[in-house]
Parts: sequence; C-alpha cells; structure tokens
Amino acid sequence: MVHQHSDQSPPRYGAAGSAAIDTGLRAYMLRVYNYMAVGLTLTGTVAYFGAATGFYASIVGTPLFWVILFAPLALVFFLSYRIERMQLATAQICFWAYAALVGLSLSGIFLVYTGESIARVFFIAAASFGGMSLYGYSTRSDLSRFGSFLFMGLIGIVIASLVNIFLRSSGLQLVISVIGVLLFTGLTAFDTQRIKNIYATDEDGTIAGKKAIIGALTLYLDFLNLFLMLLQLFGNRRR
Repeated sequence: MVHQHSDQSPPRYGAAGSAAIDTGLRAYMLRVYNYMAVGLTLTGTVAYFGAATGFYASIVGTPLFWVILFAPLALVFFLSYRIERMQLATAQICFWAYAALVGLSLSGIFLVYTGESIARVFFIAAASFGGMSLYGYSTRSDLSRFGSFLFMGLIGIVIASLVNIFLRSSGLQLVISVIGVLLFTGLTAFDTQRIKNIYATDEDGTIAGKKAIIGALTLYLDFLNLFLMLLQLFGNRRR
C-alpha cells in the first residue's frame, strides 16, 4: 500500500474544533443511516402488502409487471445523475418513491419463501451489514485500494446474473450467491468509509442533505443485495 506524504503538517484542531467535527460527522452519518432505515422499512412494508393483498400476483405476466420491475432502475439512475440540480425535498421524494417501487418489485419473495426464513435471513443480513459498516467507519486502513477489485466483482455478478436468466442453472446461481455475499459485505465497509470521507464541515445544509441521500441509497443497495443473496442461500421455499 502506497501512502502519499506531504511536507506540510496536517492542520491541528483544538479540542473544541475536533469535538465540533466529530459531532458534525456523527450527525451526518446518523442522517445517512436514518434515511437508509426508513427506506428499507418502506420497501419491506410495500413488499409485504403487495403480496398479502394479491396485487403483485395480479400483475405478474402483464405489461405493468415489467414497468414496476424496471422503474426502480430508471429512478436510481435519474436520482444519481440529477440530484445536484434537484431541490432537497425533490431528492427525498425520489428516494422514497424508489424504495416503494423496489418493495413492490420484491413482493414475490413472500410468495416464494416462508415468512420465518425471510425474517431469519433479514436479521443475519442486518448483523453482517452492521458489523462491516462499523468496521468501515472505524478502521484506519485505507479501503479505497479495494475499489477497483470490488467494482470488477460487481460487474461480474451482474453479467453472470443476466446470463443465468437464460441458463437457469442452479449451480451457477449458487456460485453467484456465495460470491455476492462476499462482494456486498466488502462493499458495505468500502462504501461506509467513502461516505464518511466525503463529509465536510463547511457545507451548507442542502448539499449535506443531498450527500446523505446518496450515501443512504448506496448503503441501501448494499444491504438489499446482501439480503437477497443470503435469502437465495438460506431461505426456505414454500412447498
């Protein structure tokens, strides 16, 4: 690992300045986690009621199903590339809308897996995510050196998943799920550190708020994909 050194000494903060930075960073990260938690709650609630009411089953095989399936992808790209030009309130609405659409598209898991196994896997995913996010926040190691490796792994997972749509290979799906668990566990630590490192004390509330939304979206996706990979490995299917 190569570190860049500077001839200039790092700025020294007094006790009050360091405390202010720590307090601001904690508030910023708490905002990120709160957005993420509410988003996941919204996703889970919509997914459950989409299955329980029969709405999801009624749209399977119709054009609306494909709209709901691909709408979250379009919305996440729109949010990621346009957020700098949005009002903060608009960005928040887009995030909530995205979380709700993802929930509706995932309603099918309640029809495939037992509720007990979904709950069990959720807590396994939450514990794994929490541990790795804490590590990413607290470690002094520079995790950015793993960025290229993680990105290539993500691209590989996406390509393999698309190929397996046509192959329908249970063996390939097992490999994808195992690698996916490792990949999204690593991404959780990597993204947490990256989100922490882009915090700045001198930003206004709007910019900080938008950063918190994008950070929440990133960790939301890490958790959701980790959960889905674990569910494919450990979920009990309905008979």
